[in-house]
Amino acid sequence: MPLTRRQLIARIGMVGGLQAATAALGLFGSLGPARASQENYAQLPLARVGQGASVTVVGAGIGGLVAAYELRKAGFAVTLLEARERVGGRNWTVRRGDRVTFTDGSVQTVEFDDGFYLNAGPGRLPSHHQLMLGYCRELGVELEVLVNTSRNALVRPDLDQPPMQIRQAVNDSRGHLAELLAKAVDRQALDQELSLDDRRNLLGFLRTWGDLSDKLEYLGSARSGYKVWPGAGDQQALRNDPLPLRTLLNPALGTALMIDEYPEFSPTMFQPVGGMDRIPLAFQRHLQDVLRLGAEVRSIRNFEDRVEIGYQQHGQPRRITSDYAVIALPLPLLARLDSNFSAPVRQAIGAVQFGHANKVAWQSRRFWETDYQIYGGLSFINQASSGLWYPSGGFNQAEGILVAAYNNGETARQFADKSVAEQIALSRQAVELLHPGHDHELRKPLVVDWGRIPHSLGPWISHPLADADYDLLNQAQGRVHLTSDALAHSGIGIWQETAAGAARRVVRNLCKRAQGTSQSRQTA
Repeated sequence: MPLTRRQLIARIGMVGGLQAATAALGLFGSLGPARASQENYAQLPLARVGQGASVTVVGAGIGGLVAAYELRKAGFAVTLLEARERVGGRNWTVRRGDRVTFTDGSVQTVEFDDGFYLNAGPGRLPSHHQLMLGYCRELGVELEVLVNTSRNALVRPDLDQPPMQIRQAVNDSRGHLAELLAKAVDRQALDQELSLDDRRNLLGFLRTWGDLSDKLEYLGSARSGYKVWPGAGDQQALRNDPLPLRTLLNPALGTALMIDEYPEFSPTMFQPVGGMDRIPLAFQRHLQDVLRLGAEVRSIRNFEDRVEIGYQQHGQPRRITSDYAVIALPLPLLARLDSNFSAPVRQAIGAVQFGHANKVAWQSRRFWETDYQIYGGLSFINQASSGLWYPSGGFNQAEGILVAAYNNGETARQFADKSVAEQIALSRQAVELLHPGHDHELRKPLVVDWGRIPHSLGPWISHPLADADYDLLNQAQGRVHLTSDALAHSGIGIWQETAAGAARRVVRNLCKRAQGTSQSRQTA
């Protein structure tokens, strides 16, 4: 029976679990509606249009740092308030001696050896994130290439079956799919729209794409790896036997097969040398004299001619008045503050909920390099600790930091319900399931559960804002401008790029507003 194009696409989607891949990639966040415009790094005005107008920026995460930095360059008198005793917000790198405190009062002290670190929050900079890469250039933050995917990494979608290399899962899926399509083409079972030349060209493509035999059979491929690699003397190559198609139809394979097909996760990617917090620390050097740490905002009062913000700093109540305010807090945190925003604005802010994310990291001998030839990238397992993230740096050193639970979405929510001890045990188990015989090499565990981190309470929003709420919150609320990673759209997930883009939009709007005020005064 001939296949229509719609049926053919459906079959393509089935092979390798590609239909499940889109849902699986929800692990990394939610898709939002696309916007036609794109923030350009060179777009902001260079003139000092602020003319000394005062602006209080609340929150020294990436969005607040970008806003404060650019507003100051534009001639505004800026004060930056941050509840923590550090800048960066969810851009947080932890090292030996740092403390990870949860909202229940429990505390972990980082015990990694000197020189090791964990990016507890973001760990990647995609190459198309030109705002963040531009700030790294401008602020002198040194970058290095990050290996986000390795075909030598492992995936274990079925715990009753052994792990497989991602390279074999990818290429055997492609081979089986190519065989199915090639045989359909050869039988002329596709729509009759294809001419003889079209079918001939398509068959040639499928033979190459799937590494098929002359009989259009997939019999295995060197692309899927070797049991014995070719070498000197009598060391002849012995290819891996192809995995059965039924094994490759497991929907749990989706993320492993598709992750690097999305621009946000595909090469080339970068990381700051020495930790992601090199970025906020570079901003801090330019903002040190206007930065107030330990300043926890409690109230926002928006008046016709000013903004008053009440905060507590080191146990003392304080108040600051300014011409304008930029609130650079995640919207679920803003919803907790006492404010006089209008009811529709408060309702839009209150509708936003955090997603879930957690990590468990270990110091260990680099057995993944010496025994498995895995240098960077991620492995995946259908278990409570759904992902392993290998260090992308320090290659061939004796030890490194292995993230042996990297969870997002519903998996992370369920993981967070467990005790710290249980999370550590599940993380150790995941390593043993992927790398048998190596769990005993894991030392100095550290758990980061973003839902229990004070002044964060979550990693990102779980769903994009409704269009009406998005448009409302992107408007100035009197003299208050809101900026948040939820107030700009990204491809997959919420990134520092999103926060930077939203902050720059607010800066541009304030510059226009200040110019309008200045022109009105001159006319008067």
